[in-house]
Amino acid sequence: MNTRKKCKLLSAIILIFFLLDYIGVFKHILEISYINFNYPYDGNIQPLVLDLRQNKKSDVHAINEYNYPYIKISNKCMEAESLRIVFLVKSAMENFNQRTAIRNSWGFEKRFFDVPMKVVFILGVHLGDSQIQHQVNTESAEFQDIIQADFIDSYYNNTIKTMMAFKWAVDYCSNSKFYMFVDDDYYVSVKNVLRFIRNPTQYPQYLKDTTNLKNPRKVAKKDSRNLHFNQKEIISDIKSANVHLQSIRNNVEASRFKREILDFDLPDDIRLFAGFVFLSSPHRHKFSKWYVSLEEYPYDLWPPYVTAGSYILSKEALMDMYYGSMYTKHFRFDDIYLGLIAKKLDIEPFHCDEFHFYKKKYLKNNYEFVISSHGYSDPNELVKVWGEQKAMGNA
Repeated sequence: MNTRKKCKLLSAIILIFFLLDYIGVFKHILEISYINFNYPYDGNIQPLVLDLRQNKKSDVHAINEYNYPYIKISNKCMEAESLRIVFLVKSAMENFNQRTAIRNSWGFEKRFFDVPMKVVFILGVHLGDSQIQHQVNTESAEFQDIIQADFIDSYYNNTIKTMMAFKWAVDYCSNSKFYMFVDDDYYVSVKNVLRFIRNPTQYPQYLKDTTNLKNPRKVAKKDSRNLHFNQKEIISDIKSANVHLQSIRNNVEASRFKREILDFDLPDDIRLFAGFVFLSSPHRHKFSKWYVSLEEYPYDLWPPYVTAGSYILSKEALMDMYYGSMYTKHFRFDDIYLGLIAKKLDIEPFHCDEFHFYKKKYLKNNYEFVISSHGYSDPNELVKVWGEQKAMGNA
């Protein structure tokens, strides 16, 4: 083989090598099996979280804290002794029209007079946008629903935005039973949210039985003998529904779950982390927006995680995950980060198909049980769709 051919062959080999490296082949080979999962802080963080929740000083220093100062803060939760649900909407400073559309549609707080709820918007900052900041100041003064923290609002800072929302909820709004985190380009049916948190393991199936709807009290009386729950029965029911829910803590007495179907509700200390659950692998190809190096995360699978655009937490899960974040190394993708925290706390994400991370095709009759749907960045479309669904009794 002459020198010229050798050079061409060597060049081809080098090119193939770099191509394979660029698309992540070698990184996949070097990944560690997820069976060996261990993410800093190394060790069991649950006793540390319990100490923090009980205001005890821990012997182990926190490795991660989100202490960005607030520029704007809402005290809405102080208006009510207790709340059913709080909606924390992740928004960008300039998205005034989206926030207005939400306030005029699904975010109208008096939609259900007998259900105490609040809606707030979570913002970061953009450097040099003094005019936009002035408009945000005016908006905040009028509606008292803006929470703004002093961090640069960018895609890779979504984890900071999320955890500052967690921090606000823990420090200023801990009197709610549930919390829904949602992006400002989502359609949400508050009616279906309330139906879901009333009976997540059977949603929406329990609403589809027309017999129940025609004579619910008769059915409740008939079925109440079957609703003597204990922990094992609850877990079995959840597994049969192919969804995940963290088991009730051992000190909860089974008698607390003897409820008729009309009054069924999750116990106060259940750890619900619900949404559309994914099981997937890290992106190792360098051209991906979601590229992750082996140094950042060495394993071949992510923990189960909920898509970040829309999810629901019970108060117990919110508290545990907030304090758990102090012993979980920061990660730039917020959905993955919450999955990492949940994994370290043994909280199994609860899957429901009606949290749509994509834009579900809209027809008047196919949104009956939709909890949320992505793709509503057009404020006019959001208000129109919500109005139609409200008129049909679905929102």
